Amino acid sequence: MSSTHKKYKTEGDKIVRLKKECERCGNAVYMAEHKDRQTCGKCGFTQYKRGRKAS
Repeated sequence: MSSTHKKYKTEGDKIVRLKKECERCGNAVYMAEHKDRQTCGKCGFTQYKRGRKAS
């Protein structure tokens, strides 16, 4: 399976993106999914997930 097929899925006649795109970089730049955050590999933008427990 190519990397393109891992980023999208089809629902009926629609194509849905599986990963979030970077707010700063725009289209086709996806955020990496980590346990407690999402990070852009291109610009370094990071969004932390809410509701995580402090260890």
